[in-house]
Amino acid sequence: MPRPRRTQISLEDTPYYHCCSRVVRRAFLCGDDTYSGKNYDHRRGWVESLLFELEAVFAIDVAAYAVMSNHLHLVLRVDIETANRWTDREVLEQWHKWFKGDELTQKFVKGELVEAHQVNRLKHSIALYRSRLCDISWFMRCLNEPIARQANQEDNCTGRFWEGRFKSQALLDEAAVLACMAYVDLNPIRAQLADTLEQSDHTSIQIRIRTALKGEQPSNLLPFIGNDQPNGIAFSLTDYLKLVDDTGRIIRNDKRGCINESSTKILNRLNIPHDNWLKLTTEFGKLFHGPVGTLQALTDYCEHLEKRRRHFAKCCQYFYSN
Repeated sequence: MPRPRRTQISLEDTPYYHCCSRVVRRAFLCGDDTYSGKNYDHRRGWVESLLFELEAVFAIDVAAYAVMSNHLHLVLRVDIETANRWTDREVLEQWHKWFKGDELTQKFVKGELVEAHQVNRLKHSIALYRSRLCDISWFMRCLNEPIARQANQEDNCTGRFWEGRFKSQALLDEAAVLACMAYVDLNPIRAQLADTLEQSDHTSIQIRIRTALKGEQPSNLLPFIGNDQPNGIAFSLTDYLKLVDDTGRIIRNDKRGCINESSTKILNRLNIPHDNWLKLTTEFGKLFHGPVGTLQALTDYCEHLEKRRRHFAKCCQYFYSN
């Protein structure tokens, strides 16, 4: 039976989560559909555009994404600190970017007088919206539902577009986060839909490469900030791009490649052997069906959510050497 989402999210242990949604019957409803003879690549652009709109509304950062022909991968970071720093007015302003709210919340944002008997109701709404703005389930709902409606309208049909609830797994340490990001960014390479990272359309890695050429980082993706700063990924962007490029060249049988010295430093810091890294970045989705991290991180996570560790420990123990 599917577990309630609240039993899979533990912000005490990690703000990072890998989410995946598939279209119904794994049909190619966002790419080349050989059955109907139609091409739906433009829908991948819908998903990408909406993803960035929602990133500007929610207190949730996008670390990596790949919009494929029949599924969607996201690595998300819940920014609970930003949500808590928002003033009451800022919470409602963020909420109103996507939802209408009600007459009372609209009145408060406009600076109009709120009657004394309405204050408690207003405070309840603000608290509710603040929690929703850092809720992955609400984020995915706001992403998947409009795409489903738009696709059904285009096809002049009704019914499900997405296969069911999105899948979510906790990424409990920096090794799990970076391995999952690389796995997501390399999706088009593994599927042989692109020869290079630069040609990997509708992926975060393509955007990172394009902005890196200008000496910048994309404003709508969680930045790489090195080792000493908060609120970002604690690695060098250059090192990450090189590591993913090296890995992609090895994955593609028709290209020569190896993990070079700078990439080896990252793997040493993550405590992941080369062979294990290749296994992670090619089979992450098959290997892990629950939380991913070191045994200690996994133990803490399971204790906080009252889960049994044995269901998840074997693969984690194998891929994180000590």
